[in-house]
Amino acid sequence: MVDIATRVYNHKWKIDPIVRSLIDTDFYKLLMCQSVFRNKPDTQVTFSLINRSTHIPLAKLIDEGELREQLDHIRSLSLSRGESTWLRGNTFYGKRQMFRPDFMEWFEGMRLPPYHLERKGDQYELTFEGKWHEVMLWEIPALAVLMELRSRAALDPMGKFELQVLYARAMTRVWEKIEALREVDNLSIADFGTRRRHSYLWQDWCVQAMHEGLGDAFTGTSNCRIAMMRELEAIGTNAHELPMVYAALAEDDAALARAPYDVLSDWHDEHEGNLRIILPDTYGTKGFLDHAPDWLAGWTGIRVDSGDPATAAQTAIDWWRARGEDPTTKRVIFSDGLDVDKIKELHAQFAGKAKVSFGWGTLLTNDFRGLVPNDALAPFSLVCKAVSANGRPTVKLSDNPNKAMGPADEIARYKRVFGVGEQAAQQVIV
Repeated sequence: MVDIATRVYNHKWKIDPIVRSLIDTDFYKLLMCQSVFRNKPDTQVTFSLINRSTHIPLAKLIDEGELREQLDHIRSLSLSRGESTWLRGNTFYGKRQMFRPDFMEWFEGMRLPPYHLERKGDQYELTFEGKWHEVMLWEIPALAVLMELRSRAALDPMGKFELQVLYARAMTRVWEKIEALREVDNLSIADFGTRRRHSYLWQDWCVQAMHEGLGDAFTGTSNCRIAMMRELEAIGTNAHELPMVYAALAEDDAALARAPYDVLSDWHDEHEGNLRIILPDTYGTKGFLDHAPDWLAGWTGIRVDSGDPATAAQTAIDWWRARGEDPTTKRVIFSDGLDVDKIKELHAQFAGKAKVSFGWGTLLTNDFRGLVPNDALAPFSLVCKAVSANGRPTVKLSDNPNKAMGPADEIARYKRVFGVGEQAAQQVIV
């Protein structure tokens, strides 16, 4: 087993670049990338870093030269032969050759496009521009680099024994969570923690601990590299990025209203079974379901990622019933701001009403709250989002107005088009 504390103490070693591989990313990114490669190959997008936790002065904590060194290293990466073989030949969600030969041929020759980095006060402005299917692959590694450099800055003054004790305490915390989750009958839970992890080594440790501690209740990890190395299932479907860009490309309000369903129509043509999971909250869950075409009710399930999770889940259950579907055959995946108590609460509330699953993110792979002075390792909310497509701004509304993004006039237009009324603001945990 890796001695994480010693590796952290010597983190200047070249053995520890933050991002080690192009598949050190979330599985849904590769699925979406193939879909974009097929359906929108000429779309130009801009992605931008957004620090929702503005009290964290990233530009003061992270040296610009070190940040550039890590980003430049990522641009040097390409698929290894073993990684290509795994993607081409492995079975994902029960399907062989999930990734088509034309996509794999492109991916094997791909290098990430240039980035633009500029310091603005105490924050960094980090943007990526180019073809959508190339630029989108920056999101996860960019977030991983910034999160881990912030962790390294907080850990840098600590000595060897202090680091050993810190990681022993953090490991104990994770294991106590695992022990608490053992009490949940028929639990189904996966690691969704790549984008805001404490570090790669720590995510890898957490995944191994979950696998040992929970057995079959642990269904896999969103991280492709860890899934490959640890011989686990790669877990993931799609994200808000798809409807955000499709909507930005819409020529008028009627096309805008259709855009979220156009996304899933394209997805429907490519995937089946457990990959047919609806993510309905980009422009409001209730409105999305109220206007959804009948064929979507036949999909496998839904992912709940903002707002009050119990309300969203019940809304989906009621919608399935109204469309003549049996909710107990459908999967509800909770993935927003989860920790043990919330997981146990939601499981108790919805077990038997639907097939309940959990995608556990930041508070699995980055819960160092209260373990160092000034809470300098507490997780924070950092995102990297598509902010424009073919020169038009993107918009996300969410079921939580605190997660909304986009120009104010466009947010107002989208709320009108999608019939979004009053929303209850909730704290963005991570």
